[in-house]
Amino acid sequence: MNGAWIELEFIVDGERVDAWSDALLAAGALSVQVEDADADGELEQPIFGEPGEPPPATGWQRSRLRVLLEGDPEDPLAGVALLAQAADIAGEPVPARSQRRAIAERDWVGETQAQFAPIEVGPRLRISPSWHRVGDADRRRTIVLDPGLAFGTGSHPTTRMCLRWLERAMPAGMRVIDYGCGSGILAIASARLGAREVVAIDIDEQALASTADNAAANHVELEIRSSREPAPPPADIVLANILANPLKLLAPMLENLLVPGGTILLAGLLDRQVDEVAACYTRCRIEVDQVDEGWACLRGIRQA
Repeated sequence: MNGAWIELEFIVDGERVDAWSDALLAAGALSVQVEDADADGELEQPIFGEPGEPPPATGWQRSRLRVLLEGDPEDPLAGVALLAQAADIAGEPVPARSQRRAIAERDWVGETQAQFAPIEVGPRLRISPSWHRVGDADRRRTIVLDPGLAFGTGSHPTTRMCLRWLERAMPAGMRVIDYGCGSGILAIASARLGAREVVAIDIDEQALASTADNAAANHVELEIRSSREPAPPPADIVLANILANPLKLLAPMLENLLVPGGTILLAGLLDRQVDEVAACYTRCRIEVDQVDEGWACLRGIRQA
């Protein structure tokens, strides 16, 4: 490649998106990105369901294709032949409307890193990627965590709410279970904030490896175990930042992981899902702790 790229953009009916994508790649496109053409509007349509639930739709009604190809941005005919060839392969007419733009050379690593700035949770806790300098005043309260394959960098509302609760309300000396630990951010934060013992549990081996790496990088000790192993003894605090459907299905098990009088913190659900999730926790007195950008965090006390 010579470093000169062009992006073509056009909209196709949802049922033809696969045919167009395959045809564009066969015609020589470097990549094809597919987006919901009605995103952020009244016709926006979700296509992914939660674990254990079928997807709400098989595809978007209209898809926006962003096609990357090599060519001279100054040439007005660049991309015309490729688009015509792709249309012929797909058995479709050439799109009546398309947009064309030059793609400049960019520092993709720098731009990606710039998206992840330090997150100030509160006076006792700060989350920072490793490429940001940490001053002496912030060193003791900073958890260093880089984006990776496992969920949890502190930027998502569900994680932020759990971190806020830990900083604000978790007493020192507690035994904590982080169920669905992902990157290990909540487990590490618990250890940093004074938990005497923290158990991090996940079903995903990649998440367990990520948690182990992040714990070592932050000099905290965690007990890391797979959810396929026998359950650990009950804890004073159980954290579960997953999704609404798993929170419902796992309710009896999560309650069993909690000592009487202990606190459970549930996140990963939308505010409209509060009642259906709370109803599954029959041995805990559940209430809404926080709401952030349409997501809810529930807190409950295990009854004797």
